[in-house]
Amino acid sequence: MSQEIRNLEPKALWNKFADLNAVPRPSKKEERVIEFMKNFGNSLGLETFEDEIRNIIIRKPATAGMENRKAIVLQGHLDMVHQKNTDTVFDFDTQGIDMYVDGDWVRARGTTLGADNGLGVAAIMAILESTDIPHPAIEALFTIDEETGMTGALNLKGGILQGQILLNMDTEEDDEIDIGCAGGIDVTATAEYDEEETPDGSVGYEITVKGLKGGHSGMDIHKGLGNANKIMNRLLFDGFDNFGLQISEIKGGSLRNAIPRESHAKVIIAEVYDEAFVFDMQQIVNEIKTELKTTEPDLEVVFEKMKVTPAKVMPTIAQFYFVRSMYTAHNGVFRMSADFDDLVETSNNIAKVIVGEGQLSVQCLTRSSVETAKFDLANALRSAFELMGCEVEFSGSYPGWTPNSKSEILDVLVPIYEKQNGEKPKVVACHAGLECGILGTNYPEMDMISFGPTIHGAHSPDERASISSSQKFWKFVLEILANIPVK
Repeated sequence: MSQEIRNLEPKALWNKFADLNAVPRPSKKEERVIEFMKNFGNSLGLETFEDEIRNIIIRKPATAGMENRKAIVLQGHLDMVHQKNTDTVFDFDTQGIDMYVDGDWVRARGTTLGADNGLGVAAIMAILESTDIPHPAIEALFTIDEETGMTGALNLKGGILQGQILLNMDTEEDDEIDIGCAGGIDVTATAEYDEEETPDGSVGYEITVKGLKGGHSGMDIHKGLGNANKIMNRLLFDGFDNFGLQISEIKGGSLRNAIPRESHAKVIIAEVYDEAFVFDMQQIVNEIKTELKTTEPDLEVVFEKMKVTPAKVMPTIAQFYFVRSMYTAHNGVFRMSADFDDLVETSNNIAKVIVGEGQLSVQCLTRSSVETAKFDLANALRSAFELMGCEVEFSGSYPGWTPNSKSEILDVLVPIYEKQNGEKPKVVACHAGLECGILGTNYPEMDMISFGPTIHGAHSPDERASISSSQKFWKFVLEILANIPVK
């Protein structure tokens, strides 16, 4: 890892981030980072333990003169989203993130950076390790599996935490203070079908949709970005209706919380339609590129004739219902909030589509700050897929975080921010899934707030963290710690 990362200011923050990013930490595979964090806490001589679900809690007493302040919880999640470019050779299970400096930004070479939520975790680590930062009694809560299920937060039992105020460091715009967020639910449609033999006189094509920006399926869902799964389905729909295209295989997208950047399909058509098919497809691609020219200038769709034609395909009747269900299923913003300006209330991300060998699966993440609206859209998706004969499962539901405009800690943060920056912060709710709402279920009296440094492109290989913003964030954190209210 380049020494240039460790030389960045504030060194305490960036050195801890470099240490953390040397440890593989994919969601649901956090064993190594859990041991890393336990060793870190124990090496400082601090009370360190894991709960039943393997969240890590580290306790540090108040510094001299701060014993009369309310105890606080500093919270971040250990796991990170693993995404890489197609041409990047990288093993997330064994390698640390390869970071570099690009002007005011820290980036990773061809992969996600892990600044979400690694910078928040690193800030907490730096505070725990410090000997010269005034602070009240601290409980550092490092949760697991935030990115793919909120597992750590959902399974944290009441009575473990003793703090009265929780500072979550998992937001991505340094001029915002978050006091609310969306809840979410996973919607999964599955079905089986009997494959049939490819008709004689067929040719195979591999279709690839690539070059999309991707991004966070909550924070970026309103930006009009392309969804590779929906673009692919549009092509398959037209090819099926006009040329009898049949699907052999589809592999599109990856994680539910990432807007899909790529999709790959293997299809067959009658050889007699070969030239007309390619011409027609290119016309549609040109139309899509025109529609997305502002938000997705690098969109690319490749048609490549296969040397070996696929032997098996989806039956036409199953395909008829599948492509129409995919067309019907909502993707993107469903409703904007009537209560907060420019806030997405309800949305859906058609995140992953897998078809082949007689099985199909469509995985979605539906979000909303209104619990009833979340299930309303989930049921709309359920209906679209049940009409084609799918079994539809709801799982991983978690609540949103209801804003508390009378928060005591909010009254602390706003004047500090204004004094340091000469302007008021934006006090907002966000369309991401922060853990505060879940944690509040078992700790309803805890005063919670969320903030963080500027991070762009989270959940994609374009993820980058602002160096100047990290300095602003660190200065803000230190002043907050010094001004926690008295008991």
